[in-house]
Amino acid sequence: MQCIVYTLVLFGWVFVTLTFILCSVFLCLHNATVDSCEAMNQWVQNPTAHTTLDDILPCVDNITAHETSKRSKEVTVQLITVINQVIRNVTNGNFAPSNAPLYYNQSGPTMPPLCNPFHPDFTNRTCEPGEVPLSNASSVYSKYVCQVSSNQICTTTGRLTPDSFNQMSAGIELGYSLWLYGPFLVDLQDCTFVRKTFTDISRDHCPGLSRYLNWIYVGLLMVSLAVMFSLVCWVIYARERRHRVYTNTVIGRSGRGGEKDM
Repeated sequence: MQCIVYTLVLFGWVFVTLTFILCSVFLCLHNATVDSCEAMNQWVQNPTAHTTLDDILPCVDNITAHETSKRSKEVTVQLITVINQVIRNVTNGNFAPSNAPLYYNQSGPTMPPLCNPFHPDFTNRTCEPGEVPLSNASSVYSKYVCQVSSNQICTTTGRLTPDSFNQMSAGIELGYSLWLYGPFLVDLQDCTFVRKTFTDISRDHCPGLSRYLNWIYVGLLMVSLAVMFSLVCWVIYARERRHRVYTNTVIGRSGRGGEKDM
């Protein structure tokens, strides 16, 4: 019985030690979470002030970000302009065989122009009927590809040779990527995307995460203190019980010795 009691006491102290360690871990997590949320909130409220996140997030000013956006739009417009010039002046033309290399026996329905998504002032523009949007231009223009001979002359109906289609598709994909991802990249550059993300985290996740970590920390602390108090009480009780048994034994022996003397 005594061995079982000692074993339970040993496991109890081990449990108290583990709960104290977990309590310390969750306390560190709680403090780190509070500090991180506070740093994000300060940076969101004062992005131009010197905060702890300045060295981690090297954001550019709005003028530089606007200039980057303008340049990406200019490249997109220039690519589309070049492609439309090729479509209008080469692929849709009907040249005599003597006009090589403009002539490669192109024939069939003419190709529609590529839609320019921007006005001259680089504001967004809606495609007009008959224009091909950037999103599916490659698939539309693939229908105008002809089969060619060894000297790159069309042998079937079509307006594009495979090589010219590949070059045109590369330009279209580049323009489409700049148009689609340009605003997102600019948001990354001036930290607009990061600011929105930090705002969502601070508003939706930080309060609950800090509260729940605090609950776990307090709960583990209360459990460890309760178990430790129970172990101390058990040790005191066991010692007093052993002392009482020893005292009763001594008194019993003294009583029996007095009776024998009589």
